[in-house]
Amino acid sequence: MKYQMLVLDLDGTLTNSKKKITEPTRKALLEIQKEGKIVVLASGRPINGVAPLADILELEKYGGYMLSFNGARITRCSTGEIVYNRTLPPSVIRPIYETVKTYPGVDIISYTDTEILSGICSNEYTEKEKFINNMKIVPVTDFPDALDFPVNKLLLPGPPELLEEIMPRLKEEYHSLLNIYRSEPYFLEIMPQNIDKAHSLQKLLSSIGLTADEMICCGDGYNDLSMIEYAGLGVAMENAQPVIKEAANFVTRSNDEDGILYVIDRFMR
Repeated sequence: MKYQMLVLDLDGTLTNSKKKITEPTRKALLEIQKEGKIVVLASGRPINGVAPLADILELEKYGGYMLSFNGARITRCSTGEIVYNRTLPPSVIRPIYETVKTYPGVDIISYTDTEILSGICSNEYTEKEKFINNMKIVPVTDFPDALDFPVNKLLLPGPPELLEEIMPRLKEEYHSLLNIYRSEPYFLEIMPQNIDKAHSLQKLLSSIGLTADEMICCGDGYNDLSMIEYAGLGVAMENAQPVIKEAANFVTRSNDEDGILYVIDRFMR
């Protein structure tokens, strides 16, 4: 099978522990793009958190794509065109906010194009999101009122044990409207219904005439499970969550050992 598309999660997958793409991996990704392969960055990050890495990999030049917000938005890098966009029903934002406020220590955040809006109180996990995306945190006094624009996702950063309590409660209440899952033990993602990385990749593949069999997907976290199961070749990083390794067709080296370079050398040369 000649794989034509390589889909990469960012944190814990493409980037190392310092949130950097190593030079050997960058060079290999440029080489396969010169040969006509398509590179897609698929992340829970907002668009401004993905774009700097897309620039480093020259996706604009070679026709790559960005899936941001876990696939709620797909952007064609060559033109900046948004080719797919799904947003949350505005009616759910205030009741979710009111529920989350009853769990001290948990924040609720969303994103403008340039800032992270913190609705309750920034915590160490909100700070992690700030570091990952290199975006400023802006506290807001009335979170639902502040979200006066289409919202692709909400994120609850908080202690894992509290998110374990909140997740089933929100799932029960909003199962017909929202997709709710954890991307990390300390991040609870609140997404439009049926939105995950696999769903959006299916839309992208059909729009450019490729099939899932021609696609490799690489990831490490819970939000990568759907695309790893969907891909022709699903790859888990050595540092991946156990459930991701179990679902994968292949386990590569860790993100600190150029695991993506190993995949390219083995399957795309």
